[in-house]
Amino acid sequence: MNQASSAAASQATRTSREPDARVPMIEVENLEKTYKTAHGTLTLFNKLNLKVYSGELVAIVGQSGTGKSTLLHILGALDSPTAGTVHCASTNLTGLAQRHGAAFRNREIGYVWQFHYLLPEFSAVENVAMPLIARGMNRRDALRVASNWLMEVDLDERFDHRPGELSGGEQQRVALARALVGDPRILLADEPTGDLDEVTAGRVFDLLERLHTSHGLTSIVVTHNPDLAARCTRTLRLESGRLAELGKSTRAAIHPGPAQ
Repeated sequence: MNQASSAAASQATRTSREPDARVPMIEVENLEKTYKTAHGTLTLFNKLNLKVYSGELVAIVGQSGTGKSTLLHILGALDSPTAGTVHCASTNLTGLAQRHGAAFRNREIGYVWQFHYLLPEFSAVENVAMPLIARGMNRRDALRVASNWLMEVDLDERFDHRPGELSGGEQQRVALARALVGDPRILLADEPTGDLDEVTAGRVFDLLERLHTSHGLTSIVVTHNPDLAARCTRTLRLESGRLAELGKSTRAAIHPGPAQ
């Protein structure tokens, strides 16, 4: 079986596998994060706790500077906590070595930022294929899988276009395809519509919701948009170093976990 076939088989296995809803996909306990500054110690998180179950689409809102992006960075093994424990996709991220963190992200995490961060000298399909090539898949198979993902985000006619030839919404769709091409279980999205106008933002979020559901993802979205947050399974506010639940929507999780 070639690598492309293996990837397809892995996708089929993951889609058909029923997650254990009793076990959180993400569990954070007593998280602390402090920074030393010229003006003293800055505390972002104060014994913060979080549980996210398989299939949930969770929105995190809050004022700028409260640490929303830092929290996503910690969940994606891009940053380390000062104290506390972080389990994500069955992996204990506390004290994870840098090389193991990179492998964890490539395998388990799809990450989308406010800005797309596409490589300007490469085409859309080449940008999407990058995580697979980094994983060791040969270029031909990686481009084939990437092409399928561009079709899934409705960019069938943009395979060979470079980022500068795409609209803002198209660039963010390429970024979504790149985030999910490696078949992760978790999607972390940091203001994924923040650079887009209202209409385009709504369309990109429609796509994010569709991919979340069709691929059985567990997703956390940081957003300042209350309308988009209301479309998620539940909304949490980050304030004074802790998370507080604002409420749950009528949107059911794919595999809802037990109530907290």
